Amino acid sequence: MKSAEEIMEILEAFDLTGSYRDAGELAGVSHHTVARYVTARDAGRLTDKPAARPQLMDEFMPKVEEWVERSGGKIRADVVHEKLLAVGFTGSERTTRRAVAAVKKSYRLGNARVHRPWVTEPGLWLQYDFGDGPVIDGVKTVLFCAWLAWSRFRMVLTIRDKTPRACSLPWM
Repeated sequence: MKSAEEIMEILEAFDLTGSYRDAGELAGVSHHTVARYVTARDAGRLTDKPAARPQLMDEFMPKVEEWVERSGGKIRADVVHEKLLAVGFTGSERTTRRAVAAVKKSYRLGNARVHRPWVTEPGLWLQYDFGDGPVIDGVKTVLFCAWLAWSRFRMVLTIRDKTPRACSLPWM
């Protein structure tokens, strides 16, 4: 299929010469190609995409899609081909492999798990943790660590006893 620029050159050569053969020589294509594009332009159906033709697999595609969906995208093309032969498919295994690959690709795109990391907003989330601290005067301590999201400042407090009165933080 010709690109849009090549089609434009072919039509421009035809408009200049008015002859399929002369336009074909100028554009470097067959006069049959020139005639096809001129006829398509005059009919109003000029496009740079190939015409869609019916495929042998078209009537069996809903069944292939169903099998891929039911198997979670795990069914193999050779298994699909055997099942298709049983329901009257006359095509080759290569045709089946191509169709199964296309269906599996669209299945994966529609069923992929998207990872969206959690991003905190500056100053809105305080994260904290507790950990074992050093032994001071024979008493085991606990470290309280807190940090504000997107902040470089970290706060670490040593807590000697965990009673509610003793654990109250200075800013509360």
